[in-house]
Amino acid sequence: MEVKTSLLDNMIGVGDMVLLEPLTEDSFLENLKKRFNHNEIYTYIGSVVISLNPYRSLPIYTPDKVEEYRNRNFYELSPHIYALADEAYRSLRDQDKDQCILITGESGAGKTEASKLVMSYVAAVCGKGQEVNKVKEQLLQSNPVLEAFGNAKTVRNDNSSRFGKYMDIEFDFKGDPLGGVISNYLLEKSRVVKQPRGERNFHIFYQLLSGASDDTLKKLKLERDVSKYNYLSLDSATVSGLDDAANFRTVRNAMQIVGFMEDEMQSVLELVAAVLKLGNIEFKPESRCNGMDESRIKDKNDLKEMCELLGIEQSVLERAFSYRTVEAKMEKVSTTLNVAQAYYARDALAKNLYSRLFSWLVTRINESIKAQAKTRHKVMGVLDIYGFEIFEDNSFEQFIINYCNEKLQQIFIELTLREEQEEYVREGIEWTNIEYFNNAIICGLIENNQNGILAMLDEECLRPGTVTDETFLDKLNTICADHQHFESRLSKNSKFLNDHSLPHNCFRIQHYAGKVLYRVEGFVDKNNDLLYRDLSQAMYKANHSLIKQLFPEGNPVKVNLKRPPTAGFQFKASVGTLMGNLQTKNPNYIRCIKPNDKKASHVFNESLVCHQARYLGLMENIRVRRAGYAFRQAYEPCLERYKMLCKNTWPHWKGPARQGVEVLMTDLQVPAEEFSYGRSKIFIRNPRTLFFLEEKRKQCLEDLATLIQKIYRGWKCRSHFLLLKKSQIVVASWYRRYAQQKKYQKIKHATTVVQSYTRGWQARKLLRELKYQKKCEEAVTTIAAFWHGTQARMELRRLKQEVRNKHAVTVIWAYWQGTQARRELRRLKEEARRKHAVAVIWAYWQGLKVRREYRKFFRANAGKKIYNFTIQRIMQKYFLGLKSKLPSMSPIDKTWPARPYLFLDGVHAELRRIFHLWRCKKYRSQFTEEKKAVYEEKLEASELFKDKKALYPSSVRQPFKGDYLEISKNPKYQKLSSAVDEKILLADVVNKINRANGKGSPRLFVLTKKNVVLADQKTGQLKANVPLTDVASVSTSSQTDGFFALKLKEGSASAVKGDFLLSSDHLIEIVTKLHRISSMAADREKLNIDISDEFLVQFKQDKVCVKFIHGSPKNGNSVSCKRKNNRLLEVSVPASS
Repeated sequence: MEVKTSLLDNMIGVGDMVLLEPLTEDSFLENLKKRFNHNEIYTYIGSVVISLNPYRSLPIYTPDKVEEYRNRNFYELSPHIYALADEAYRSLRDQDKDQCILITGESGAGKTEASKLVMSYVAAVCGKGQEVNKVKEQLLQSNPVLEAFGNAKTVRNDNSSRFGKYMDIEFDFKGDPLGGVISNYLLEKSRVVKQPRGERNFHIFYQLLSGASDDTLKKLKLERDVSKYNYLSLDSATVSGLDDAANFRTVRNAMQIVGFMEDEMQSVLELVAAVLKLGNIEFKPESRCNGMDESRIKDKNDLKEMCELLGIEQSVLERAFSYRTVEAKMEKVSTTLNVAQAYYARDALAKNLYSRLFSWLVTRINESIKAQAKTRHKVMGVLDIYGFEIFEDNSFEQFIINYCNEKLQQIFIELTLREEQEEYVREGIEWTNIEYFNNAIICGLIENNQNGILAMLDEECLRPGTVTDETFLDKLNTICADHQHFESRLSKNSKFLNDHSLPHNCFRIQHYAGKVLYRVEGFVDKNNDLLYRDLSQAMYKANHSLIKQLFPEGNPVKVNLKRPPTAGFQFKASVGTLMGNLQTKNPNYIRCIKPNDKKASHVFNESLVCHQARYLGLMENIRVRRAGYAFRQAYEPCLERYKMLCKNTWPHWKGPARQGVEVLMTDLQVPAEEFSYGRSKIFIRNPRTLFFLEEKRKQCLEDLATLIQKIYRGWKCRSHFLLLKKSQIVVASWYRRYAQQKKYQKIKHATTVVQSYTRGWQARKLLRELKYQKKCEEAVTTIAAFWHGTQARMELRRLKQEVRNKHAVTVIWAYWQGTQARRELRRLKEEARRKHAVAVIWAYWQGLKVRREYRKFFRANAGKKIYNFTIQRIMQKYFLGLKSKLPSMSPIDKTWPARPYLFLDGVHAELRRIFHLWRCKKYRSQFTEEKKAVYEEKLEASELFKDKKALYPSSVRQPFKGDYLEISKNPKYQKLSSAVDEKILLADVVNKINRANGKGSPRLFVLTKKNVVLADQKTGQLKANVPLTDVASVSTSSQTDGFFALKLKEGSASAVKGDFLLSSDHLIEIVTKLHRISSMAADREKLNIDISDEFLVQFKQDKVCVKFIHGSPKNGNSVSCKRKNNRLLEVSVPASS
């Protein structure tokens, strides 16, 4: 049986502050401290979760914990952030209510970690599946990317979010995630150019220098030494516990998972490197002849490297740093910049470049993670935004951040009280409205359209004349001096008060979290956030693809003289949109608290926690909850928990749950004023009543445990006795059976022995009789055999003697005949020898007579003639032999007769060459013009694809047929044949690849000397007619697939719908014919054939990367094309054997 642990079981301190008794600030802090010291970092205030940052890892986020809190009621287990996440997710899934989780607190209180825990829990409990897991992984991996570019080390937090983030996670009707949308608010871009002491710039700069490879740094023209860059602080370059190199690898992997392509990641890193290079540009003053000072760049090396990274002409950017052009209607005025203005322009460009890059990253991530389905989605929003900030020096950024927190506090108070009061009305409980402090007056001081501080700041920035921070402060003193939450030196003095802690150039606002002193220095410049038009136009002229997207206002064709909206106006509008979005969702609150400023574990600073609790309004929230009813619970779980306290409801209550609770409360004699009955819940006013019920339940559980133990022990003993009794009976019966079996076995064995002895005696007697009879028979047989043997031997001896006599006569006769033959042979040999001797002597005599007769005719060159005669005879013999041994007339026959003599080596080789040329000429003379053209195409295909594409070897044996469809003869394509008025060089069926899903649709591919035609396969209807002059290049892979892309020239009429990605079984023939036609045409450029495993294809306005990979064996031997994301098509090619 499953054992459930309630919020009230084994409780350390009080898990829900609403139940705290007595309720004071000291008891509140003591309860938090007690739970914190026991590693209980989560505490409830009703449905609000208070989270204390432990500054160390705790074993409370394991998969087992996720399963423990899955599908459990909010108060069923001890307080945990998983309980809130599960409550929000189940309300979204089961009740179809859009949810939002608001995470607030100071910097370093653990807001970012809390948002990660919420997202990881939701990812763990929602559905499974390949597509769902991909969406979950992309949503989770967007965090490392945004943290690298938007987080930095501060004095309060090593991983502080320097931007606000709101993520809407979209779910389908089953509760499975479909995608998400991220909104970012107010990136602290001033940190790019300047960081306070003890703090760092954004993480990505240090991660790039530490984790990138040497080759990457060389391409980006960077060095690994942090001290080389002016924008990076040196005193906090390394942070203990942060491995920048490992985090860089994590960020690159996360970008790949989210869907960034390699060229996009390289472009982002190039912009980051450009920001570092920009910070190293320094200026020097230079006087002009008119007495005006202008600025010049000291060392142009960093400027040169930056321009090379971004593809900008160095002279254009150098002029933009030295001059400023002001346009008014039809007039242009160019002024020089002094050194201070040049540094301002440089820093403004760096801040804008990084800020726009960050916004582009958010937009690019949204493109990858957005939901593809167009149906209605359920939405869960997670808000992780900067907390209230009070520094020694507070400027425009702190003012904007604290304004956002005022709005969040306002919506927190309104939604909390409204939900509380609506529940009482819904349950039919009598309720008196509670008055509470409404910080709308502070929000009005800041955002009022007429007299608000932001409105006056915008008005001051837009008015003509001299505008400074001092004039802005004077305007505030004039309009806001009487506001009860605004203080300045002038307003104080007008009331005859002296406050020396309030400087002349500052003003103070009484926020809900306390008084904050703001220094007006920089308010006007930061609100204007101006980037000189010359710099925008210089950036737009860059050849870098990403830069043009980031600076669209630099396009000279779209010059807009209207002043851009101020930073304050934009932030006010985005906060208003955020508040409206939050109002439409059911809110869930996580209030993060920082226990100490030292980032140390086990340290609880009561004064710091008390300050945070005050400005977060936690005590006020508890009092609101307790002003009505401190505890409420549905009737069913209440009856299930306390039914053992009443005999009428124990152990089972068969009536309605409300009646059972009424009987229970009546039996316990709880005063009627201590509780009220709602429609579906019971409401308990005082925590003491709840503790009384818990104490009674605890006592009753002890009594029930004793009773259960007694009954269990009795049942156990009886069961043991019955088991022994049953066992004794079984053992006795088995023993009696065994004894009878043994007795029967003995009798059976004795009988068998007696029978065996009897049968043995009878068998031996019979054996003796048979042996005697057999011996008698064997004796008769032996005597007869001996007699017959004697007779046979006597006859054999007689025959042998007769044969021996006949053989002796034969041998004597043979010897006599041999002797006669040998004597005759010797006589004949002697006679022949004499005749031969006479012939030899006669021949020698005749030769001597001839030599004596012809000796006078011989000359001195007789030897040469004999040599030439011999050579002629040898050559004649060689040629005659070669004639009979010539190889076949096939040009591919490599055989040739062997060389008979060494001196014929050269002649032999030359004859072989001449013979080969002759038979090749004879072979060519048999070709028709069509056959010659085919072989020329085969030769050109070899030049294009041999050793470059793996598909080529299999195409060598296939003849180039050209018109595979016989369009002119096929009546089905009569309409298409009449539309094509030129000679058809190639006609085949190809597959046109769809970008949306990677699937192919069949098309007729027709090639003529001037056009490429695509038509429908079934009807023959013309789909596209592309002139060959519009085809810029053809791209294909190096593998065995048949995919190829027809890339069209930009600006041509055919390129409106983009390039064509096709697949064909005759790819080699199609590409060869296209290349041959372009080569033969004198008025066209030669067609470029690009063979690469990764190339870009233009689909309308977007470029999509087509990537070829080796498929796994489980995919089979077929080529498959799949869409990975909006910018990537992946073609899986089976590995060649």
